[in-house]
Amino acid sequence: MQAPDDFDPPIGVAQTLEPGLRRIVAPNPSPMTYRGTNTYLLGTRALAVIDPGPNDPAHLEAILNALTPEQHVSHIIVTHTHLDHSPLARDLAARTGAPVLAFGRADAGRSAAMQALAAAGTVGGGEGIDAAFIPDQTVADGQIISGDGWALEVLHTPGHIGNHIALGWGDACLTADHVMGWASSLVSPPDGDLTDFMASCARLQARDWRVFYPGHGAQVDDPAARLQWLVTHRRTRESAILALLAKAPAAAPDLARTIYTETPAALLGAATRNVLAHLIDLHGRGIVTSTEPLHEEAIFTCIPRE
Repeated sequence: MQAPDDFDPPIGVAQTLEPGLRRIVAPNPSPMTYRGTNTYLLGTRALAVIDPGPNDPAHLEAILNALTPEQHVSHIIVTHTHLDHSPLARDLAARTGAPVLAFGRADAGRSAAMQALAAAGTVGGGEGIDAAFIPDQTVADGQIISGDGWALEVLHTPGHIGNHIALGWGDACLTADHVMGWASSLVSPPDGDLTDFMASCARLQARDWRVFYPGHGAQVDDPAARLQWLVTHRRTRESAILALLAKAPAAAPDLARTIYTETPAALLGAATRNVLAHLIDLHGRGIVTSTEPLHEEAIFTCIPRE
């Protein structure tokens, strides 16, 4: 899905999205981050800063400059430990005295299957991980984080990474990198887990949301439609993989080159990681098999159905 051309906000400027919520876009545009990371400021007096962003002094000053004289930062909330979301948390905490809250360190929230793959060390991964991140306080699924005139419900939404959380704010949800309007999320094992990703989509689909505020790109004004698109997109990818494997055994890189024909060469590596995530999910569900330990170059075969 192509990114909308009309999302081109001023970088480093706090823009009001609705009463009590502002967004500052960090100066880290890339094919994986779109215009840059969205940092959110929630509240009117004692504020929560959600996803401080990359370790960038200019962005730190932009956040601090967005505070009016009667405002201060009371909470710093990190949705997940990727380098475009979490590193600035520590410097912001040092400047404001606010605690850093998150689900956990970089390996928190992994499924047993991903823990086993990480221990085996055969599938690679580790792209863009903030391995040094340590929160001051860990939060749990279903926990309510309360502040001055605001409250956020923690929704553990693993998939993009095991420690990923979304934050419910009434009928709005800050979805970080799980649901975005301009692209689908990278799922790269063992940090990412497609089985968990699909379950997290189903969990969000069970609620009636008004709007999504993602980690990159514009707000999503039709959350139900976007979630359905993501699920259909992943199922379509799965069908394409199985159709190719029905013809001949193959490895993730070969499948990616065949399926992602319109993907720029610079993003083919990410596409391969997404295909590998599908293959690992299919392997766990007993639909495909491999004669060797799971890794990016492993050859997968469809298991004949009786």
